[in-house]
Amino acid sequence: MIVGTRMVEDDRTAKQIFEEVMANPARTKFGFGRKLAVVNVDFQNAYTRIDEFKTAYETDPRQIEYANRISDLARARGMPVIWTHVAYMADASDAGVWGTRTNTADSLQNIKEGSRRHQFDERCRIDPNDAVYTKRMPSAFFETPLQSLLVWHGVDTVVVTGGSTSGCVRATAVDSLSRGYRTIVPIETTADKHASYHYANLTDLQLKYADVEPVQTVIDWLEAQA
Repeated sequence: MIVGTRMVEDDRTAKQIFEEVMANPARTKFGFGRKLAVVNVDFQNAYTRIDEFKTAYETDPRQIEYANRISDLARARGMPVIWTHVAYMADASDAGVWGTRTNTADSLQNIKEGSRRHQFDERCRIDPNDAVYTKRMPSAFFETPLQSLLVWHGVDTVVVTGGSTSGCVRATAVDSLSRGYRTIVPIETTADKHASYHYANLTDLQLKYADVEPVQTVIDWLEAQA
């Protein structure tokens, strides 16, 4: 006999549900493979500088520090590091329908190439040998050379950091899994505008598409590599 489940409705917060999922001792994992890449998604001023832009958000104040740490470790072990940021042409035609919902100075499609909003946060430690892509849609894989780069480097595991958790991080993680990569999302390296969006999407990623782990788990694995 097949027994289904009705949608659960209760008073738990998204954070409480996330904590319960993470505390489950039977939580299964994809695990690490042989070689990883760190994909740092949209650490640009438009989304990180809460002192400048109302589109920015902060969850863990050490987010960029943690992303820098795992990027440094990966780079030192010959593993690729990728940084993405978002920007559009002067007429925003390359934003497509995504750029039609609003049209204010803060709107997505009004992040212009080379603008302050497009530029990476100065706290990011970007090495000259890191790959840097300007993307136009949520996923870091969409119409960028990312897939070719990962194939060239023989990567089988993708670590996704950045923001927003519910937007570009989630899209990148789903695309990563869809391309056959073990996918890991370090909790402290992600951020979103609201706790409900952040924790609900971390929960869904953990249940379906990725290993959602404390950043220390990634640090420990990298430090253990020759």
